[in-house]
Amino acid sequence: MRIIGTGSALPKTIVTNEMLSEFLDTSDEWITTRTGIKSRHVISDEQLEDLGAEAAMKALEMSGLGVEDIDLFIVSNVVSENITPGVSCVVAEKIGLSCPMFDINCACPGFIYALDMAEAYYKAGKVKNVLIACIEEPTRMASWDDRATCVLFGDGAGAVVLTAGDNIKGTKLNAQPDTDKLYMRRVLESTPYIKKAEFDIPLQMRGREVFRFAVGACTNGVKSLLDEVGISKDDVSWFMVHQANKRIIDSIIDFMQVPSDRFPVNIQDHGNSSSASCPILLDECNRKGLFKQGDIIVLSAFGAGLLSGAAVLEW
Repeated sequence: MRIIGTGSALPKTIVTNEMLSEFLDTSDEWITTRTGIKSRHVISDEQLEDLGAEAAMKALEMSGLGVEDIDLFIVSNVVSENITPGVSCVVAEKIGLSCPMFDINCACPGFIYALDMAEAYYKAGKVKNVLIACIEEPTRMASWDDRATCVLFGDGAGAVVLTAGDNIKGTKLNAQPDTDKLYMRRVLESTPYIKKAEFDIPLQMRGREVFRFAVGACTNGVKSLLDEVGISKDDVSWFMVHQANKRIIDSIIDFMQVPSDRFPVNIQDHGNSSSASCPILLDECNRKGLFKQGDIIVLSAFGAGLLSGAAVLEW
């Protein structure tokens, strides 16, 4: 398969570090030095599904295809106001899409998990054109009284259109189940038979442990996949790493011993937008004309689960 269209959409409200310092015990210096984030886009009066629809339509427009040409729609989403139907159905109704569709919740590496799933459909000969959209609002998961988490996140959506080809050189998924490092819990509806104590728990993160996992998962996963597909890291044009924390990205660069100018970043104005992070970065770089035909691009992401994934593609 190969990517023939990219798209992204962001909420209009931009929240700066200075704005956060008005109600949190924090400052621009404190946030910037620890995360590299200066501002983030936050949902205010938008609906998440509208951002997803916008990103999907931009990707379709670039691809030259219409909704009637899409054979499968995969949406990556961690949390939304819709328990059921899935976000894929809500967005599909907005844009007039009626092919088979489903949602996945693989946290931040959801885009790479979706690519891996799409590849299986291509190998099975069941699809010609696939639309993937990552539609996320992680700012709704964190407590905005907790400066350790809420400063990290931003909302947004990113999408790609795939068609038949041989440009995805390989994907590699990894799981190290460890559920107390990064999690959120919410209370469901009660029944007459519930006897256990239940609590709403906003996003909790053990930062140091997640940091170590992210760096190790990325460096080991990328090296293993490049060895598997027979491509040297020196032949990689661009490393598109999940925009979770600038210090994580810097550590990955140090471990991989690759020039930092091959690692595009947008975390300074976006924050961590979960699985939407990689496709948003991909779309922004694509629309800036950063990629040229034949470029080798590595995608890598990591997140709750703990899950991670890597992909190698030729532009």
